Amino acid sequence: MSLKETITNILFGTKPETEAGDEADAEQKTAAEETAAEPLVAGSIDPARLELPPDHPLLRLYNLRRRKSGYLPAPRLSLDEDGVLPMEMVQRELGRLRSAMTGVCSTRLKQIKDSEKSNRPGKKNPEQEPEAPLALDALPCFFLSADKLYAWVIVFPPVGSGQELNRELLLRTMLNQGISYGVDERLVDRLSHDEERYFHLFLIARGKPAFDGENGNIVDYFPRAIERVLEMDEYGQVDYTNLNLIRNVKLGQEICRLIRPTEGDPGRTVLDQEIPAKSGKSVPLPKGRNTEISEDGLTLIASMAGHVEFTGRSFQVKPVLDIQGDVDFSTGDINFIGDINIEGDVLSGFTVRAMGNIHVGGVVEAGSAVEAGGDLVVVKGILGDGTTIVRSQRSIFSKYIENATIYARENLQTDCIINGSIYCDGTVQVRSGRGCIMGGRIWAAKMVNVQTVGSQSEARTSIALGGLPCTNFEREIIQEELKELEMELEKLECQLDSPTKSSILGKTRMKLSVAELKLKQLDEDLAGIKLSLNEAESGRLECSLAYPGTEISFGDEILRLRQVTRQCVVKMVCGEIVVM
Repeated sequence: MSLKETITNILFGTKPETEAGDEADAEQKTAAEETAAEPLVAGSIDPARLELPPDHPLLRLYNLRRRKSGYLPAPRLSLDEDGVLPMEMVQRELGRLRSAMTGVCSTRLKQIKDSEKSNRPGKKNPEQEPEAPLALDALPCFFLSADKLYAWVIVFPPVGSGQELNRELLLRTMLNQGISYGVDERLVDRLSHDEERYFHLFLIARGKPAFDGENGNIVDYFPRAIERVLEMDEYGQVDYTNLNLIRNVKLGQEICRLIRPTEGDPGRTVLDQEIPAKSGKSVPLPKGRNTEISEDGLTLIASMAGHVEFTGRSFQVKPVLDIQGDVDFSTGDINFIGDINIEGDVLSGFTVRAMGNIHVGGVVEAGSAVEAGGDLVVVKGILGDGTTIVRSQRSIFSKYIENATIYARENLQTDCIINGSIYCDGTVQVRSGRGCIMGGRIWAAKMVNVQTVGSQSEARTSIALGGLPCTNFEREIIQEELKELEMELEKLECQLDSPTKSSILGKTRMKLSVAELKLKQLDEDLAGIKLSLNEAESGRLECSLAYPGTEISFGDEILRLRQVTRQCVVKMVCGEIVVM
């Protein structure tokens, strides 16, 4: 194999076929000792420099040259003398550079030794004519990075009567290697007469890296997620008017804006090969109900005034019903598909239902009913009479709750609960204001966090933890509905036959059948959920003060407090209720 083929194989990824010489051990030892005796590089440690052992073939070549020429600058093999290249790339290339240098230098050493051996006196065949004197021209060797974006050159000096390095030799070798892009012309001109041109590594060519385009992006003018958590001030009070669950938007107002993707910028290797670049990906505007895209396709705007909400995939605008005063005879019962903002109270005997959020600036009075498909905020509190039912498919925030049944699919936060029936699938938080729960039953799936439970009069207060509170509440409602329908059916059957009786009887039986089907389906769902739910290990109570009369239950396990307990955490451990 020729020297050129060997160099090409090493520098372009093919494993070189080298053979280590078996002779001249004494000469190698001498060269190693000379190199070890004189430090090659002085100064601070360069992380981009290739460190070589004293017996490396490159150092043996260096010592051969130094003995013949006298002074010779020490080898310097640094991939990044200026400190401008990516260090990760430099560290990866050091190992490849070591392998390349070992192969190239071993091959050149072998050529020198074979030539010297053939020209030694005392040949076995005296009639054989002596070969021509050794003449090896200067050898520029190029090392390319794995991505072909950088090319370095190291020049080995001539041997014997070989030709010194000149500009034509360097350019011819570079052309043979295919290096033609990003060449440092000043360095090419300088190397032909630089005194440090041998045994030094120079960055001679730089390619152009490819840059992928940036993906499209959406700039939102309304938050996609709402933090529905109220914070207490330094006095332990919470401002329930500060939730801002309803985010009003005007007709034609911008909701979000699209930033288009950018095109990729292709690069080129030092071999003048194109490096493809990817263009950025486009993203669609999250268009939902009651929104439209502008003519330029860059903006999502509201097609009606209302409340803007992100549903998980798109922005939509929901209508908002503003009630300037109370819900009373002037408004009647309200059933709205969007959000409702009530500035006054919900008076006794009236019902308010909404598919979205409900904000009540006053009080929910006794005998009323409120049901929200989203969050419910009652700024001044819920004052019931035992028949008041308040439901929310998300969270409920209220100043206080008294004698009311509360249903919250997520969390409940309030200052005080008195004789309430609470069903909550999340956390019941009663830490602000008075922070007390007195009487009634609180059933929370995850946690009850309260300052004071019970009262000094030992009012019976039940805290149930774990399980499926809201699902069981729905079951109780259906069971009550079934009882009422059965009683109504019995009364109808006792009446005299008439067309009116037949009509009402048919409708009642149909309602009864539907309720029975609902109850059956609910029981099946409950049975399926309970198989994967361990009620005994879910839920916990955290309180600062618990009075006697407090009853804590986990499923069928019940614990009744007999004495005042302070700063306690109650949870189920190994099938037993533990107070810590």
